[in-house]
Formats: sequence, structure tokens, C-alpha cells
Amino acid sequence: MGDHKEQPLRVGAAVRRRRRALDLTLAVVAERSGLSVPFLSQIENERARPSQSSLEKVADALRTTAVELLAAADPACSVDVVRADDSDPECRPRVRSLVRGHHQMHAQEFTGDHDAGREFQFRNDQLMYVADGAVEIEAEGRAYRLGRGDTLYLTGGVRHRWRATVPETRVVVVAVAEHIEAVRDRPRA
Repeated sequence: MGDHKEQPLRVGAAVRRRRRALDLTLAVVAERSGLSVPFLSQIENERARPSQSSLEKVADALRTTAVELLAAADPACSVDVVRADDSDPECRPRVRSLVRGHHQMHAQEFTGDHDAGREFQFRNDQLMYVADGAVEIEAEGRAYRLGRGDTLYLTGGVRHRWRATVPETRVVVVAVAEHIEAVRDRPRA
């Protein structure tokens, strides 16, 4: 119960993402597929479910397959539970995804040591929350020490690295997913 795998898939978001990635208009996809613009719009907005035949026509127009579109589809449910025991406790450091599927937001929980030498730079904004322990974060040349309950907000494009300073530290990182254009690409220094 509550498992997203039991829910029907919303293929419309996958169609829209693919169309936009190819920089195509609905009119072009309609012309290529032989389907109408209003019908394609209804598919993308989840107001119509395409038949297998229609989905294959859309996939062909988007230079992919119906199988690939279904694989990239979002679950139709609005609630999904990720249990604390959904990770491998033997794996150190442990990284656990807190949001399953292809969504606008992604979140991960890091437990234990972390590769302090690895530098990150994400396209979109992210929030780091220290659930337990302590971390040291270097962002844009400045060092920040965070303890339990502290948060750090980074806008898209900020280069940073971090390390746990206490054993068994748990950090939750919540971010706008990379496929969402929430922040315009900034020129890199």
C-alpha cells in the first residue's frame, strides 16, 4: 500500500520532457505523428491517455520508443513512502535516495564519511540539512561549520565541497532536479 509501483504511470510528463529536450513544438510532433495538437496537449497534461498505437506514433515522432517513454514516466500517485530500511546498512558511506522516480525535486541522505576532495556544482538550488553530527562545507572560498539541525542553502551554480567532522554524521540534501530549468545557466568563472 502506498508503493508507487502499484500506481498507473503518467506518460505525459515524459512526453513533454522528451519534446522539450529535442526543442520541438507540439505542432512539429503532431505533423510527424499524424496526431492532433490538441490531443498531444491533452496527453502532456494528463487529460488523455494514449493508446499503445498512439504512444508508438508519439515515440516515433520524438525519435525514441514507447518502452523508453514508459520507463521515463512518472508514477500517478502523489504520495510515496521510502522506508528507513530501504538501504543497505553495510554500505559505508551510505547514500539513500529519499524520493523515488523522476520528479521535480530530489533528496538524498548521506550517512558516514564523505569524499571531502570532491567538488560539486549543481545547476539548480539545493538545501543541505544536518540531521545528526557535524559537517564542514567550503562554498565559493568560504568555510562553514554546521551542526545538528543547521541548514545551508546553495543557489544553482555555487561550487562547494563538504566533509563530515563527526562519525556517523547524517546529511539530507534536497535539490531541484537537474532536468528542471529552475535557474538559468550562469556563466562559469
